[in-house]
Order: sequence, then structure tokens, then C-alpha cells
Amino acid sequence: MKNFVLLLFFVFGFISSYAQTPIQVYPSNWWVGMKNPKVQLMLHGDNVRDLKLSANYPGVRVEKISKVESPNYLFIDLVISRAAKPGSLVFKSARPSDSRQVVFEIKPRRKGKGTAFAQGVTSADFIYLLMPDRFCNGDTGNDRVAGMKDQSLNRDSMYHRHGGDMQGVISKLDYLQDLGVTALWMTPVLENDMPNRTEHGYAFTNHYKIDPRLGGANAYHQLSDALHKRGMKLVQDAVYNHIGAHHFTVTDPPMKDWLHQWPQYTQTSYKDQSLFDPYAAAADKARMSNGWFTREMPDINQSNLFAANYLIQHALWCVETFGVDGWRIDTYIYNDLEFMNRCNKALLDEYPSLSLFGETWVHGTANQAYFTLNNLVLPFKSNLPGVTDFQTNLYGIAPALNQGFGWTDGVNKLYQTLTNDFLYKDPMKHVIFLDNHDVSRFLSQVNDDTAKLKMALAWLFTCRGIPQLYYGTEILMKGVSNPDGLVRADFEGGWRGDSLNKFTVQGRTKAENSIHDLTTKLANFRKNSSAIKTGRMLQYVPDDGLYVYFRYDQQQSIMCVMNTADTLKTIDWSKFEQGTANFRSAQNVVNKSTLIMDKAAAIPAKQMWVLELKK
Repeated sequence: MKNFVLLLFFVFGFISSYAQTPIQVYPSNWWVGMKNPKVQLMLHGDNVRDLKLSANYPGVRVEKISKVESPNYLFIDLVISRAAKPGSLVFKSARPSDSRQVVFEIKPRRKGKGTAFAQGVTSADFIYLLMPDRFCNGDTGNDRVAGMKDQSLNRDSMYHRHGGDMQGVISKLDYLQDLGVTALWMTPVLENDMPNRTEHGYAFTNHYKIDPRLGGANAYHQLSDALHKRGMKLVQDAVYNHIGAHHFTVTDPPMKDWLHQWPQYTQTSYKDQSLFDPYAAAADKARMSNGWFTREMPDINQSNLFAANYLIQHALWCVETFGVDGWRIDTYIYNDLEFMNRCNKALLDEYPSLSLFGETWVHGTANQAYFTLNNLVLPFKSNLPGVTDFQTNLYGIAPALNQGFGWTDGVNKLYQTLTNDFLYKDPMKHVIFLDNHDVSRFLSQVNDDTAKLKMALAWLFTCRGIPQLYYGTEILMKGVSNPDGLVRADFEGGWRGDSLNKFTVQGRTKAENSIHDLTTKLANFRKNSSAIKTGRMLQYVPDDGLYVYFRYDQQQSIMCVMNTADTLKTIDWSKFEQGTANFRSAQNVVNKSTLIMDKAAAIPAKQMWVLELKK
């Protein structure tokens, strides 16, 4: 094929002298054979805008060259044809006094490793959420990294780094798989070179660098491959809305409107209602979407097309580079929603099976439905497939177990929340959970009542949707999120010298083993239950604290009985005939006991039974 000679001519302004710092290119590479052959390079370096560059690479052409306000940036739109071969495209400066060059790698698509990716996380999966810094320290050599701003390493402080890393996660995959986990979600692993509070990972300073304190890109590749070889999946935590205050596009912005600018610091209102309120003031909408999340997390202007491309291409790059299967989107509601539709479409066009679920920490099922695929008639239509379902959490399982039974209280809140599933296109794509890294641990929410925690776990593994468990819930970890560091404690046994190892039966107390065993039994039963993984749901109106629902398909029927009352309740099988017809017995999936369904059964207070019906 005829070679395309790429000649990039720019207005040459005389510069007497400047430091020849290396030119960085983002993304760092791209691939031959992507469905969308276009990619926009962002070049960053001293006075890169004024260089005269040339390159020669078969099968690649320059579509557009864009200079922006800052002399330290240049944007180049490339089209990589299917005829192009993998290799290094090298842009060289023609200026004798500047020997810098830009190397852009063109790679073959990710394949041939014997590992699937972008396969999606579905209702057949069980997600385990962990914070790498707090889970297990597998490599003490990266606890501190020279040159990084945060040199803290103090396990006695909830806000300092503790040293956990991805090698530690790899070392515990047997533990996770035995527990029944099929998908792993970690809080962000990208570089967070901030001065403090870097343990959580949500303030990126370089999108194209995996944090070296977690093991860097090599460890992330190893973890992804290790998961896939076990038939497990990888979920990446994505952040589009904001970046860290020390990100290079903040300290050296490409243009004035790369970030949302205000006359003075303006924080988001956190009022999602203003986005769909038919009476909302424009100022309220603007503050909700464009206000900064915190002072240390500047808000990206996603209506800036260069910024939007930068974010979208990074998402594609991560999926292809690291073999991601699911994409959890942080602070979804604070993003420009038209941008999010564009970004979601780009990912799904390239990876149709990839799962996307956004954090929608809102109050009300209608509010939540607005941000995902829904059955509403609205001017704006979201294309987000699923959400982290805060409604079944905040207004569902928590009040069901903490409130006394009433017409609209207690377990009726859980029932009512699920009746509103008619709002969603596919509620099975929602991720349900008891707690996470931002809210109080569930054991603390129920005042250390392990009986209630057991009920909650039984609900989690049988309700519709994709169950997600926060690390340590299975070993009775507790803590109130005031401040958030109190719910981000270390998993004991993950550090050399820990006096106890909660990863082992011997290291756990009797009570901890009871919860761990229940989690394992329910999760592994679910793994082999077609009715729970993909079946339909049938629920009955709660009666005096007793709540009954079914998960069923043509192969299997599961009856779930939750007694939230403080007294024993009698189960009259005939009241649930639609679900129990033609069945003669029910086997408890946890203790394997059998109930004969022509006799009334009594369920003790604060228990939940998961029963497999038999003919």
C-alpha cells in the first residue's frame, strides 16, 4: 500500500531558547482494527505547538491538526486504516535546535492471550468490592515510591496509605473464588500523585499511568489475566467528572475552558433534582453539573470536545489494554449527561457486551430512573444500562430491617421500592448492595445485630440484579461513615506481622465464621441457580412483618421468606399459591432441612429462609 507521508507544518514562532523536556503523547498507543479507526492525540511538552514535525507511516493519515491556547499542547487527529501494520509511528522535529521526537505505538488488538475480556458483568455474577490499599500488602517494595507527593505509610491512621496493592489481591484470589466471587471491583487504580488522602484513588493525576504504589501496569495486567484464567471478571472504577488538583491538565491547562471555571470557588449543590425538575432554575442546573466536587477535585468541562475525546479515548484504552469486563462510573449524576451518552455509546459500539453501571446516589426511584435506561417520556433519554442501586439499599433493605412494620414502614419500604421497577428498562442490570466505601458498614447500620446481617445477606443473594459485597462484610467488619475512613479499615491477615489472619478459618472467631460460611453457601448456591441468576421475580404484599417473594424459571423455583418481626410467624403455603402450586416440599438451601408443604411452617423472628421448591 502506498505510504502516507505525514507532514505537519505549523507557524514557526521564534523562541530564543527553552528546555527540551520530553514530549508526552496521550493516549500512549492505539490499535489496528478498532471499529472506529479515528484517534485524537494530545501532545504535551514545552512549546510543542510551535514545532515542525514530520512522520512517515503506511496506512495512517492525518485528518486534522489543532492548535489551542497553550503553547505546550497540540492535538492531532489520526485515521488508522485496517491496512496499517503494528509498529512505531515516530514524529520528528525538523528544527535543528530541537531533537525531541514523539513515538506513538500502533499495536495489534488484544487477543491470543487465552483470556476473555469485555464479556460483561451480569445478574449471573457476584461482585466483590475492595480498596487495594486496605486489602492485602503483597509487595512491600512499593509501599513508598520515591518522588511521589504522598510518602505516608501508617496503618494507625485512617487517612494515610497502608501499603495494600494488586499483588496482594492476586495472592487472595483463592479466598475470593472459594467465597463464590465471580467479579472483582477495586476502587480506582490510576495514578493519584496528590499530597494526601491518596488511599481512595479518586483524584487522578495521570490517566495513562497505573499507580506504582499498587504495582503499576504490570501488576494490573497480571491481575486481569489471573482473574480471566479462573473464569472471573474485572470491573474498573471510572471517574469522568473530575480529576486531582495535581493533574498535569490542571497545573498546565491546554486551554482556559478545560475545566469548569467560576468567578470564585463553587462546589456542586449535590441536588440531582435540578437536572429533571420541570421548574428548575438554570443557575441550579449549572451549579449541579458544573460545580466542583471538592477543592481538590476540579471539574472537567466535558462540553470541551478535546476534553471529551481525552476522556472517551482513555475509557476505550483501558478496556483494550487491561481486559476490563465491567465499567463502574463514579459520580455519574454530576457529569454532563449528553457527554455520558456519547461516552457510553463509544464503549458499547466497540465492546457490545461490556457492562456499564453508574453511581447514582440519589433519593427516589424516579430520580434514579432518570439517569439510566427507563420507560419514561422525557426530553433527555439516558443510554446507561445499569446503576448502583441506592434505592434498594437506602429505601429498601436498610429500613426493612431497622424499622418496625407499618403501612409504609419497615419491610413495606423494600416492597414498595421494588414495585417501582416498572420505571426501568432492565432492573436486572442494576447492582444491589448492603454497603460500600462511602457509607456505614451494614453491620453498624443494624446496630451489630448479626441476625439482621444474615437476613440482609440472604436478600442480597436472591433479589433481582447483580449482588455486590464490600470487603470484610463476610467477617463482621463494622464502622460508621463519619468520617469515611472508619469504613475503610484493613482486612486483618493481609499484612505480614498481623496477629490474626481473617482469611483463614483458624484466624476468625466463631461468629465471623458463621457469617463467612453463610456468605459462601449463599453465593455458591446462587452460582448454580438458574432461577436466581436469570429468572423472574414474584413478590407478595408484606403481612405483619412477613415478606415473601419467589425467583423462578422453567427449571427451578426459589421461595424467599423474610420474617422482620420480633415474633415467630406461621407460613400458610396456600396464601402463595401462584408460587407454590404443584410443589410438595421445600429444602432450605443453607442447612438442607426439608419442609413438607401440606403442613404449616413457623419461621422464627429475624430470620430469612431461602427455599428450593421440590415436586
